[in-house]
Amino acid sequence: MASQNLFRTDNPAPYKISRSKIELFLGCPCCFYLDRRHGVGRPDGPPFSLNLAVDALLKKEFDIYRLRGESHPLMQLYGVDAVPYRHKNFAEWRTTGIEALHGPSNLLVYGIVDDVWQHPDGALAIVDYKATSTAAPITLEGKWKEAYKRQLELYQWLLRKNGFTVSNTGYFVYVNADKDKEAFNKKLEFIVQVIPYTGSDDWIAEVLPAVRECLQLDQPPPPSQNCEWCNYRRRAMRIQETV
Repeated sequence: MASQNLFRTDNPAPYKISRSKIELFLGCPCCFYLDRRHGVGRPDGPPFSLNLAVDALLKKEFDIYRLRGESHPLMQLYGVDAVPYRHKNFAEWRTTGIEALHGPSNLLVYGIVDDVWQHPDGALAIVDYKATSTAAPITLEGKWKEAYKRQLELYQWLLRKNGFTVSNTGYFVYVNADKDKEAFNKKLEFIVQVIPYTGSDDWIAEVLPAVRECLQLDQPPPPSQNCEWCNYRRRAMRIQETV
């Protein structure tokens, strides 16, 4: 269910909105409206506990090199000339997030980053950790990967809005569990890749006013044709009406 940070048309204060809710709007404005105006969110899926464990361990590992001011071996392996970034607010960026006000829409956007690396020239690179288990080659192509790219781009935008110099190229640290072992033996082994991605945050200035406009509607907007949640609700209601 949705949290109770609901939008009110009579409240002139900036409305705080997360990166994930912006992605929800892009996926289906109707689901987004029901979530943010009425507190009716999509049903929660199961927690990705193993993914969260990998995420936590990667953060601990990169933090070792952050404290040392040294490049991680993965950076050296993939030719990334950088070190994990140290900043007084970095722990906050990882827990409660980094935020920025978009004046034209009066939206206070925030996102929680996995990591930030710094190049020798001072430019920052956004880094996102991803975990999976597949025999297919890891690429950045596909429906879900487009959302991953937007995630990285929005984090780039947030840091830029906070006055940082940010490279257009960020990195995905992709951890792929190897299923080709003969036995489990109480451990998983992973293949780790660092995949660069050069993006653009230009879309954000166009999307945020549309998000605000949607929030101010008196009625829910039409659902996206490909929204499985809206299609389910629509089909279920039709059946109920005929019973």
